[in-house]
Amino acid sequence: MKLFARLYSALDETTQTNAKVAALVDYLKTAAPEDAIWTLSFLMGRKPRQAVSAPRLRKWAAEEAGISGWLFDASYDAVGDLAETITLLLPPGTAAEERPLHTWIEQDLLTLRELPEELQHQQVISAWRAMDRVQRFVWNKLITGGFRVGVSQKLVTRALARFSGLPEAVLAHRLMGHWVPEPSFYSRLFSPETGDADISRPYPFFLAYPLEGAPQDLGPVAEWQAEWKWDGIRAQVIRRRGQTFIWSRGEELITAKFPEIRAAAEALPDGTAVDGEILAWKDGQPLNFAELQQRIGRKHLSSNVLQVVPVVLMAYDLLEWNGADIREQELAWRVSRLEAAILPLKDPRLQPSPKLRSTSWLELLDFKEDARRRGVEGLMLKRLTSPYRVGRRRGDWWKWKVNPLSVDAVLTYAQRGHGKRSGLFTDYTFSVWNGDRLVPFAKAYSGLTDPEIREVDRFIRRNTLERFGPVRAVKPELVFEIAFEDIRLSSRHRSGVAVRFPRIARRRTDKTIADADTLETVKNLLPHTHEAI
Repeated sequence: MKLFARLYSALDETTQTNAKVAALVDYLKTAAPEDAIWTLSFLMGRKPRQAVSAPRLRKWAAEEAGISGWLFDASYDAVGDLAETITLLLPPGTAAEERPLHTWIEQDLLTLRELPEELQHQQVISAWRAMDRVQRFVWNKLITGGFRVGVSQKLVTRALARFSGLPEAVLAHRLMGHWVPEPSFYSRLFSPETGDADISRPYPFFLAYPLEGAPQDLGPVAEWQAEWKWDGIRAQVIRRRGQTFIWSRGEELITAKFPEIRAAAEALPDGTAVDGEILAWKDGQPLNFAELQQRIGRKHLSSNVLQVVPVVLMAYDLLEWNGADIREQELAWRVSRLEAAILPLKDPRLQPSPKLRSTSWLELLDFKEDARRRGVEGLMLKRLTSPYRVGRRRGDWWKWKVNPLSVDAVLTYAQRGHGKRSGLFTDYTFSVWNGDRLVPFAKAYSGLTDPEIREVDRFIRRNTLERFGPVRAVKPELVFEIAFEDIRLSSRHRSGVAVRFPRIARRRTDKTIADADTLETVKNLLPHTHEAI
């Protein structure tokens, strides 16, 4: 536990990638496998669910610190993070218990949630007293379900490669899919043999960067493959040993959610892995992503949902063929094999992504300008000679998205942020005019610089009108341009519309709240029926 807490501090205290990699490598050199595998699990985002409710933790921490509840709440309001508040208020630990990380996790953390309140209380207090301040902070992050630290899966993979000497791509592949944080998996992770992989395991996804500069800077258009940038669920369909598996980019096994795609994929030969996009699809055109969410959010799919929200896999790459990893082959070769495998099936549920034929970048610009009307996000540009890489890499795959929609809106509510922003108001609600009333229509959390965040935070503190728990109603005065990717009617929102991926484009210091947009203006941005692709 001490090693784990020390690693957390080292990772949290630096923004330099090389320093984070070095800290993780140093940890792996000394940590026991049964501890290290839990550490990898947490660093890769597989954090446990909240084990104890926040009200209980606040009550027990106040009692242990010997302070009143209102003083704890005032401290929490000032600090903004529950785990940190508890850590700061607790008295120094009285015990020096030496227990490895895996016992804390397996014997305490994973059992806490199911215990009655009295036993929970005893176990939490005992843990607090057995830890120093740094260990407590990390422990509190774990039991509150708020554990996060600034490392990516790519960074973790890089550190594992440096530690083991194995290629990053091999390690990234082994870490994909479902695995249990046990010493046996830790040993397999570093095995030089590669034939023991789980038959369902997908490949790490290759991700594109937003296009930087003009497309003409990429060179001759003939060297690039252009296709629509679909707005669905990125997925890999794996066919091995007579079984079919569908994995999302978030490493979730979603086979049961899309039985028609699973049925279509059964016609693929064993040893096939296809990369593509799952789309809600009807009458030759994509439906809105919100329609697809109906499939995602249900435990059981009714025949009505299957009929109302049919889906297809729009396939655009082939990663495995006849059981061989073909990712190092050129894109043009992989796509030709993909089409040769899919087109003879003549199954509308499994379609190759259409290519946009053009002789100039100007022609492709016309496609891009037409993208929103067709219900897609823009274009994908892929170098025809590119291999299928791991993670986000510059140079070979670019996403050329349509310009976002935007409106000018008024800041009306605010909440504190999380993590390092827990002491600042960074979560904002924005409103537009509906007659003479301001109606909330979007929340946004990103887009401001650190100095701008501090300036807005000072305004919120000086101009709070009311408090509703953690939410503050703010004097309507600040106007911001809010950008978003899509807008749809929604009966669940007071404004009657829902926007996708809202973010702050800029603060409009040149405008007063009277200049903010109206709900009518917002609704005029609603799309018309999409044209068939």
